Amino acid sequence: MSTVSSVTSAADNSLVIHTRGLTKTYKDVNALQNLNLQVRRNSICGFLGPNGAGKSTTIKLLLGLIRPMSGSANVFGLDSVRESITIRQRVGYLAQDPRYYDHNTARETLRFTARFFFSGPNQLIEKRIAETLELVGLSDNADRPIKGFSGGERQRLGIAQAQLNYPDLLILDEPAASLDPMGRRDVLEVMERLRKHTTIFYSTHILEDVQRVSDTVAILNKGQLVAQAPIEELIAGKDGIVYSMTVTGDGKCAQARIAAQPWVTAVALHAQDAATNLQIRVTDEKAAQAQLLRLALVDEDATVTAFGRKKYNLEEVFLGIVEGGKEHDNGN
Repeated sequence: MSTVSSVTSAADNSLVIHTRGLTKTYKDVNALQNLNLQVRRNSICGFLGPNGAGKSTTIKLLLGLIRPMSGSANVFGLDSVRESITIRQRVGYLAQDPRYYDHNTARETLRFTARFFFSGPNQLIEKRIAETLELVGLSDNADRPIKGFSGGERQRLGIAQAQLNYPDLLILDEPAASLDPMGRRDVLEVMERLRKHTTIFYSTHILEDVQRVSDTVAILNKGQLVAQAPIEELIAGKDGIVYSMTVTGDGKCAQARIAAQPWVTAVALHAQDAATNLQIRVTDEKAAQAQLLRLALVDEDATVTAFGRKKYNLEEVFLGIVEGGKEHDNGN
């Protein structure tokens, strides 16, 4: 598990969430153990883990709804125990299954929500409501009763409610669960648009969505943080820098030339019908990008049909970490 090194106050200013050794025990159950979590400002962080891993406990601790047994959690640099009310004033939250008065419209729902946050001229409140409806793509349906909304529209309305008070942090619980592909797409597009306005910390079981929209990923398993890294680093693979190349023609000649380079540590060759696939492990990514294709194309009858750095599917990485009991160190 990666550990959090000491950081300067300037670095802390870039962190919206920062926990140190955060631990929570219920009777004899260790719900959360020594959590060192960092979420940077204006990032989208996917919070993953099997059921019972400690995700809900973490969120409750961050919001000061329960107290830790040991360790600390800072949100916006504020202590989650002593300053929880101030923290909650700056947070927007979407439950997994948001509920509404279905006879109301989306606009009426946001007017009701606005009463908890705003006072002053109705014109300014209505302007904020209109801006929020446009942000989540509900302007055209703003005055329809919610009972006619699709699942995706209901989730987008929930995000609108959570976003209405200009929060500095959005916590979303399974925002795209139980939605069809179009509904999921719409919710993910809203999350991407919100990136410039706030920080998003969300739990989900849909790993494909995490890979699409997240900057960083944190994975809990049995109450412990077993991975915390930028998404690109996490899916790059545990085997170092590996390039995949598919060649038609004589793959063995290309293999010999590539293997002779000082920055190449291994070349595995796999026959694929009329082509050959080479898995090339390297120590120098710049050299690989500049030279691998040239080395393969020395033979005039050779054609490269596919080339690129090998990446792993997030589901593969997730299952390997959780089921294999492995930990991923992000270098902190």
